[in-house]
Amino acid sequence: MTVERGLRLMAGIVVLLSLALAHWVNAQWIWLTVFAGANLLQSAITNWCPAVWILQKLGLPRETVAPSRREVERSTGR
Repeated sequence: MTVERGLRLMAGIVVLLSLALAHWVNAQWIWLTVFAGANLLQSAITNWCPAVWILQKLGLPRETVAPSRREVERSTGR
């Protein structure tokens, strides 16, 4: 698992868990969903997310992207 997949997994778990808790325990748990959504918006704007730092500290690797054909041709001089 990579950091990017772990981040999506963590966000999904937090949202579903908070909705379940809001439904069956106390409606105030909906604020956890609000926090998760606000954090997703903040990370989209600033390109920084505390969960990424945590997942990296846990040893998850970052997703690697293969170079495009154009980049390969440029580096080989073709």
